[in-house]
Amino acid sequence: MLFFEDIAVGSTKSFGHYEVTREEVMEFAQAYDPQPFHLDDEAAAQTHFGRLSASGWHTCAMTMRMMVEDMKIHQQAGLGSPGVDNLRWTKPVYPGDTLSCRSEILEKRRSKSRPDMGIFKSQSQTFNQNGELVLEMISNGLIRVRDPSAPAG
Repeated sequence: MLFFEDIAVGSTKSFGHYEVTREEVMEFAQAYDPQPFHLDDEAAAQTHFGRLSASGWHTCAMTMRMMVEDMKIHQQAGLGSPGVDNLRWTKPVYPGDTLSCRSEILEKRRSKSRPDMGIFKSQSQTFNQNGELVLEMISNGLIRVRDPSAPAG
C-alpha cells in the first residue's frame, strides 16, 4: 500500500492505455456534452476539429479511468481529491486515438487539521498515440498517512 510517506516530490511515472471508440465518444456527448461536433460527422467537418472529436470532459473521464486503474495496481491509500487547480485541453481527441498518461509529483504536505491525511499536488498529462499532449492538469490528491502520530516534516 502506498501512503503519504512513500510519495517523493519530483517522482514521475507513465501509465495507462485507453482506446477511444466512436461509439463511446457519441454516447458520452449525447449524455453530457451534446454539441454537434461531438455527435455529427458533417457538423464536425465544418469546425476547426475537422471531424468528430471527443468532448474535453470525456477526455478528463478517460484520464481519470487510467488514473484509477493505476491506483488499483499500485494500491494507493487515496482519499479522493479536493479539486483541480489548472486544466487544459491542448489538442482534440478523436475516435481511434489511444491515450496514455504521465504524472509528476510537484509538492506534498501533511494536513494541519487532519494529521492522518496528506495532500499532494501533481501534474498529470495525457498523450495520444503519437506522443502529442491532449490534456494537462494540476491536481490535488488526498492520501492517508501511515503513522499519524509521527511528527510532520
